[in-house]
Amino acid sequence: MHPVEPKVFLIGESRILTEDFVEYLEGVGVADWDTDAPSDSEKIIEFMGRLCYRSFVLGLNPNVTKIREGNDEYIANLTSVKHGSVLEHVTFNFVFADVSRVFTHELVRHRAGVAISQESLRFVRLTDIGLMMPSVFANDPEVVERCSKYVEEGEELQRWLAEHFGLDNPGTKFSFKKKVTSAMRRFAPIGLATSIGWSANARALRWVLEARTDPGAEEEIRLVFGKVGEIVCTKYPNIFRDFKSEIVDGFPCYKPDNSKV
Repeated sequence: MHPVEPKVFLIGESRILTEDFVEYLEGVGVADWDTDAPSDSEKIIEFMGRLCYRSFVLGLNPNVTKIREGNDEYIANLTSVKHGSVLEHVTFNFVFADVSRVFTHELVRHRAGVAISQESLRFVRLTDIGLMMPSVFANDPEVVERCSKYVEEGEELQRWLAEHFGLDNPGTKFSFKKKVTSAMRRFAPIGLATSIGWSANARALRWVLEARTDPGAEEEIRLVFGKVGEIVCTKYPNIFRDFKSEIVDGFPCYKPDNSKV
């Protein structure tokens, strides 16, 4: 067993394809339209919102007599009036590494607006189990010792089963390895470290960030989404402009002015 701490990686985000983007703007007569958005994601949100009302510039839509200038002001208005569907056009791709199955079981309850790909213990054999010691246990040496011993005995069982069934023997078919590995995972602790890929659109992420950094949420998921909040509030300041952060019980708590847009 080895101690781990959950890690958050932002590995992808929405990007504008410049050629077709410019071609569309030329087609509607606003070839010079641009914005001060700090990222493509924020630019896409503003673009999609303006597309709805044809409000790129005055004169395109005779019903529009005033246009908000600036990406910050534009997205602030979208969130304040809860025009949240426009935020669904951009997606952020994360990897959460060294998280437990306790965490992933909580995470997958959020289904709308997300995509999930989890490390499969049907295929991945457990040899050296990583585990985050819960804070309520971490300062009690006797509890830490007993819990560590329990996990180490589980590791030994995993190694014995692999040897017993000859999983590393030359010629062992992968289909048999998969069958045995799938059975072996049933005897592993739910707190073992794993990885999960999680993608969410901006609207979904705003809600999950609020819900999972709430003081009533589980410790590990508060820790992970505290890290998510630090990343997205820095990298996409206009999308998450109304979020305020404070430390509650040692963890960041993110609350927006506009909940569930």
